[in-house]
Amino acid sequence: MAWEDSEAIFIAYPTVKRIIHDGEEVGCYDAAGNKISVVQSNIDAARTELDKTKYKTDRVGGTADEKVGTYYADIGDQLDMLYHDIVAGKLDTTGTWATHIKAVKDANPKP
Repeated sequence: MAWEDSEAIFIAYPTVKRIIHDGEEVGCYDAAGNKISVVQSNIDAARTELDKTKYKTDRVGGTADEKVGTYYADIGDQLDMLYHDIVAGKLDTTGTWATHIKAVKDANPKP
């Protein structure tokens, strides 16, 4: 069990409330502190399901310092793009909004 698997563990085992991965002590525990046995194949299956939707979360968030075109702009900015595209008669694939959305989707494709 790797520390990177924590998100998948919580999905595969909803009763797990705490994961300890501290040197020699490794384990999953419920709310009462009882140790829960986990099976790696169940964790792997949950990870596969999480990876199927990861592209969605990869398209949102980020900071201004990060690569432009990787994340969707705030909804207000997107509406502003649409307004300016309408006024400019560019409500097609050449408009600012459409090119922005395409860049984000290209940077984070569906698996």
